Amino acid sequence: MRIVTFNVNGLRSALNKGLREWILAHDADVYLLQEIKIDAETVNGFSHLFDGYHWYSFSAEKKGYSGVATLCKQAPLEVIKGSGHAGYDSEGRFVITRYPQLTIVNVYIPSGTSGEHRQAVKDEFMPWFTRWVADLRGTNPNLVVAGDYNVANTALDIHDPVRNKTSSGFLPHEREWLTDFFEKDMHDAFRRLYPDSREYSWWSFRSNARANNKGWRIDYQAVSTALLPKLRECRILGDVAMSDHCPVEIILDL
Repeated sequence: MRIVTFNVNGLRSALNKGLREWILAHDADVYLLQEIKIDAETVNGFSHLFDGYHWYSFSAEKKGYSGVATLCKQAPLEVIKGSGHAGYDSEGRFVITRYPQLTIVNVYIPSGTSGEHRQAVKDEFMPWFTRWVADLRGTNPNLVVAGDYNVANTALDIHDPVRNKTSSGFLPHEREWLTDFFEKDMHDAFRRLYPDSREYSWWSFRSNARANNKGWRIDYQAVSTALLPKLRECRILGDVAMSDHCPVEIILDL
């Protein structure tokens, strides 16, 4: 099974840059899209564009904001839109799809870059998320939790760790949280396979950052311990340039 996570930074914008054609040509089994920025009233009008895929989306209440969508070839046994937390669900941050072999969480973790209020929301979200994933894993041991985590974990995951040490997304307590998360029976698939590699999944639109590869790795495919023996590959598809993020793909031998 090939699973791709991709923050598209606006579905309409990404479609105009070739997202539909890339998805159909790349032919993965599951696509997890974040920041679709399509409201619930109109989002279903986009599902017909992706021939051969089932479409499950969860929009934010605020128009033009957040939202996630999961596209999959095989219809899941169960689809859950939301996490059960009213505040986070109002922002359209979760779609869960359950299959006979595994459960996949598509998640868009809050960013704290827009100010102290949003950083406070993120700070509350992170420990809650760790508990929530642990509870879910209790009944779904074969678990993938993939999406935009909005945190670069180590100095290998950011182009300038010194000057960004006070930046949201690389704050000490955020990094400690993510390190702890990856020690709670979940594993960073890319880092498990490539412990010393320096690759990025997000680049600022400013200062020609992508051309100069001044990026951050903030998009993750996390797999549970039970799935680790089935992990075959994790690739960061940095040449796919339809967003300020790029896709990250894992291959599982199920």
